[in-house]
Amino acid sequence: MNSEQQYIDLYEQCRDMICSHSATPMNAVRDEAFEAFRSKGFPTKKTEEYRYTDVPTLFAPDYGLNLNRLAIPVDPYEAFRCDVPNLSTQLYFVVNDQPLLSEIPKHVVDGVIVDSLKAYSSKNPGFIERYYSKIADFIGDAVTALNTMLAQDGLLVYVPKGVVAEKTIQVVNILRSDVDLMVNRRVLIIVEEGASVKLLFCDHASDDRPFLATEVVEAFVGHNASLELHSLEETHYKNTRFSNVYINQQADSRVVHNVITLHNGVTRNTLRLAFRGEGAECSLGGCVISDKEQHVDNNTLVDHQVSHCTSHELYKYVLDDKSTGAFAGRVLVRQDAQQTVSEEVNQNLCATREARMFTQPMLEIYADDVKCSHGSTVGQLNDQALFYMRQRGISLEEAKLLLQIAFVGEVIDKIELTPLRDRLRYLVDKRFRGELNKCEGCKLCK
Repeated sequence: MNSEQQYIDLYEQCRDMICSHSATPMNAVRDEAFEAFRSKGFPTKKTEEYRYTDVPTLFAPDYGLNLNRLAIPVDPYEAFRCDVPNLSTQLYFVVNDQPLLSEIPKHVVDGVIVDSLKAYSSKNPGFIERYYSKIADFIGDAVTALNTMLAQDGLLVYVPKGVVAEKTIQVVNILRSDVDLMVNRRVLIIVEEGASVKLLFCDHASDDRPFLATEVVEAFVGHNASLELHSLEETHYKNTRFSNVYINQQADSRVVHNVITLHNGVTRNTLRLAFRGEGAECSLGGCVISDKEQHVDNNTLVDHQVSHCTSHELYKYVLDDKSTGAFAGRVLVRQDAQQTVSEEVNQNLCATREARMFTQPMLEIYADDVKCSHGSTVGQLNDQALFYMRQRGISLEEAKLLLQIAFVGEVIDKIELTPLRDRLRYLVDKRFRGELNKCEGCKLCK
C-alpha cells in the first residue's frame, strides 16, 4: 500500500464521523481537499519544494487518530513542565488538536477574541467562512490538503479593527497520548485594519510516543495592522512535525515571523507570505539547533505582488553529530512590484564532518527597479577565534559553545518581544550545554 492510500481509505470510511464533530466552514471545503489529495498524492523528493524531506516515508506508519473527539485526561499545567514558562502572557492550551476551552479564563482579552473555530462559527455564522481555507493552498500542497480533509476543529485568534493587544498571547501545544498518534491542528489568525497583536506558539510533547503533527496556519493582516508570530518547538526525537504557515499582508502592514527549533525529531516548516498592498514589510527569522540524527527543513516563499514592499530573511543553523538541515528560500518579485527591497540570508555551521546542510536561496525578479540580495554560507567554527579564546584560558569545549551561542544570537537578538528574547538566550545556552533535557525530571529530549 502506498503512503496516501491509508488516508484515502480512512476518509472514505470515516467522512460522516469527521464532519459530525466539526464546523460548517471546515466541512464546506473538506471534500474538495480530499479530491486534491487523492489526485495529487504525497510529494516525493523529485518535487522541487520537498526535495530535502522524504514525505511518503514519514506518513507511511499507521498512526492512531482521535476522530471521535474523546476527552483527553490531562492537566495541561501538569503536562507543561518544560523550560518555557508563562512569560507574563495570556496563556491558552491546545492538547493534540483540541483547544481546551474550559481552561480559557476569558474569550476576550485586550479586545482580542480567542476561541475554537467550531464554537465561534456556531455563535457567529458566516464569519469564519470568509477566511477559512482561503489562502491555504490545498490544491498545490498535499500536506495542507491532508490537514484540511482531516482537521475537525482549530484555534481562532481574532483582533478586531483598531484593537492593540498589550499582552502577548501564548498558545501551548501539547502532544499527549499513550499510543502512537497523528494530530491535525488548524489555526486562523485575523488582524483587522489598524490592529496589533503578538503571538507565541510553543510545541511540547508530554509522552514518550511517536507523534505525527500537521499544522496549517492562515494569517490575514489588514491595512496598517501588525502581527508578531513566534513559533518555538521543543518536542523530542520521536516527533514528526509539518507546519504550513500562510500569511497575507495588506497595505502598510507589518509582520514579524520567527521559528525556533531547539529539540525535535523531523521538522518541515513551510512559509508562504504574500504582499497584497503597498508599503508592507516583513521580517522573517529562523534558528535551528540540531544534533544526533535530527532533521530540520525550512522552506519559504515571499511573494512581492505589489510595489514598495520590504522583506528581510535571516535563518541560521547549527548542526552537530549526524543531523541534517535544509533551507530553501524563494523571493518572487512580480512585474508590477517596483521599488521592492528584499534581503535573504542563510548562514550555517556544521560542527562535525557527518552533519549535512542543504541550502538554496533564490531570487526570481521580473521588475527592473528593485534592491534585492541573497546569500548563504556553510562552514565550521573559526580556528583563529578558537585559538584566540584558548590563549585566554578558555577551554576548547567552552570556546566552541560560546562561538555557537554567539552565532545564533543574531537571530535571537532581533526578537523585539523582550521576555521571549531573554528566555531564548537562556534556553539556547542550556541547549548547547546539553542541559535542556533536565527539566524537572523530563527525559523526552535525551
